[in-house]
Amino acid sequence: MAERKQTFRRTEVSRELKELIDESQRKEITEEELREQRISFAFGNAMDSNGITKDSVRKASQHIRLLYDK
Repeated sequence: MAERKQTFRRTEVSRELKELIDESQRKEITEEELREQRISFAFGNAMDSNGITKDSVRKASQHIRLLYDK
């Protein structure tokens, strides 16, 4: 196995990137955005199959409900 050089120095974060990170942390996620994230996650983790599409996951998500305590 090839040895890898470890890097311990800190890198500078650009002001633009810092502002984008800060903005994203303040943004409220809507229910629709959260639903689409769940659909994307399920689709990305589905086994390789020609029958599974993002649209089929979206349709299936309308019938499957998760139970959780608030």
